[in-house]
Amino acid sequence: MSHHDEQQEARRRFLRHAGLGVAGLSALPLHSLAATGTMPFGNGERELVTYPQKRPLLRITTRPPHLETPFSVFGEGAITPNNAFFVRYHLANIPTSIDAKTYQLKITGHVKQQLSLSLADLKALGEPVEVVAVNQCSGNSRGYSEPRVFGAQLGHGSMGNARWVGVPLRTVLNKAGVMPGAKQVAFNGLDTPVLPKTPDFVKALDIDLALSAEPIIAWAMNGTDIPFLNGYPIKLIVPGYFGTYWVKHLSEINVLDHGFEGFFMSTAYRVPDNACMCVPAGTAPTATRPITSIPVRSFITSLADKARVKTGQAVQLKGIAFDGGSGIKTVQVSEDGTQWHDAVLGKNLGRFSFREWSLPWTPAKKGSATLMVRATNNKGDVQPATASWNPGGYARNVIETTRVVAV
Repeated sequence: MSHHDEQQEARRRFLRHAGLGVAGLSALPLHSLAATGTMPFGNGERELVTYPQKRPLLRITTRPPHLETPFSVFGEGAITPNNAFFVRYHLANIPTSIDAKTYQLKITGHVKQQLSLSLADLKALGEPVEVVAVNQCSGNSRGYSEPRVFGAQLGHGSMGNARWVGVPLRTVLNKAGVMPGAKQVAFNGLDTPVLPKTPDFVKALDIDLALSAEPIIAWAMNGTDIPFLNGYPIKLIVPGYFGTYWVKHLSEINVLDHGFEGFFMSTAYRVPDNACMCVPAGTAPTATRPITSIPVRSFITSLADKARVKTGQAVQLKGIAFDGGSGIKTVQVSEDGTQWHDAVLGKNLGRFSFREWSLPWTPAKKGSATLMVRATNNKGDVQPATASWNPGGYARNVIETTRVVAV
């Protein structure tokens, strides 16, 4: 039997064992492509692999699957294509086949009536709403932390921007009837722990946010069903908050009359309890709080690091900027860190979306140049010139640089 035949037989055995159906993961990566991507930090080489409904993505881990979007994708437009959207699970027992016709979402706890809603029930609750919002992993760009920190060493690709369509979370909660005294709402999905002692991945929102207009329960992403690995058939969308709250394969909503103390709220995904979410490098914080909203960020997407450009010839710099929902006020670019030039902002797709920007730049002389981009949001928050540090490598938003060579 050839190596290829062995791979195909191994795949067939796995599919039979896992019971993968047509609506689930109908194919799995058997080997990486020849191509790899390399991050500019130690041990930064990543294999490009293909998964169902995905183009080649950078593999961070296999079980559970964690896949990064190659950074060049963000130069394709403000909306991240479904097949290029990053994938992040916390628990290795992920669903492999889901029948949307029999899928149920349960609403329990401190409510007047417990509910079990089908996908059709959700869609019948009212007119669907749409929000364009960035989903960014809390540890996006963690690999750039100095000194390095524990956790997946991520580049800049654990983020994406999409059009999400669904029903407001508060519509579902109002149908169940939230009782007086409710404090938080907990959310669970279909991924489960392998070992009994491993905590389940459950997240919680304060009741005021849960009953606000922003969070939605989405069933569509960029005009089609949410890809399986991104949370099919329904996903909690919390615009402006980091992706840790965006629960995939949402199956349970539990309204609580007390604060939720689960591991992924009380122990994991916490940051120093101060404005910068930071402490001196290598130290431990004295007080922490759950990570919540995304700080202002921006990137150059039209030039890769170490790109070569022609002296005296105009280059159209392009990129993206975003924050946790106040919206982008300005984007500026510099090649010396002292003189900053205002970029032109692109179409506004909403305050939770990537905002494209552009600026013509002409290299004046041969040699290396370091381009820097910074964004300011409508609250007046500006990206810092110096990277902050915390033990989780969370919420990086320093001014990013792109080094180019003029020839």
